[in-house]
Amino acid sequence: MGRYTGPACKLCRRERTRLFLKGERCMTDRCSFSRRAYPPGEHGRGRVRETDYMLQLREKQKTRRTYGLGEKQFRGHYRKAQKQKGRTGENLIRILESRLDNVVYRAGFALSRKHARQLVSHGHIAVDGKKVNIPSYPVKVGQTVSVVEKSRGIPAIREASETFQREPVAWLSSDRKNLIATVVDIPAPVCVDVPIKEEMVVELYSR
Repeated sequence: MGRYTGPACKLCRRERTRLFLKGERCMTDRCSFSRRAYPPGEHGRGRVRETDYMLQLREKQKTRRTYGLGEKQFRGHYRKAQKQKGRTGENLIRILESRLDNVVYRAGFALSRKHARQLVSHGHIAVDGKKVNIPSYPVKVGQTVSVVEKSRGIPAIREASETFQREPVAWLSSDRKNLIATVVDIPAPVCVDVPIKEEMVVELYSR
């Protein structure tokens, strides 16, 4: 199945929480979720019997949709997290947060994670001075992420850096004026902007 191209606001309503798929717009009164905080569809306002499986599935879908990943790619990250030492759920969040597209979004160089993924894919982002066009590229502690020189005048990038309103994360040092950021620590699961119960994702895949 290809990447989802439908209305982003329907995904937020489906998961009953803001996923910040449209960047700063999600923090304003124009956000559809603020007006219709119930699932889309004819039976969106109906009462749903919440089983353990349903709650685990919704948590997995919420996590996957927050980072804009397909099921196959998300499952691949989960398997990688399983092989690492420590708690699988926390490892999974660290892997997702360390993705280059997420770092670009966290640094304030993109309006949303989708926008960040486009910037990386189109060759506007460099890691340690070398251009990288792979959104899933894992950025390590000590590495520097920046917008390449010829792309710094792109209006959308400037808009993102100038209208940045998100809570900065402690593991990332960002200079939005010069469009450069450095990963100073390992991403902490508690720093995610969307509340995620990663242990429920682990429970789902452990069935």
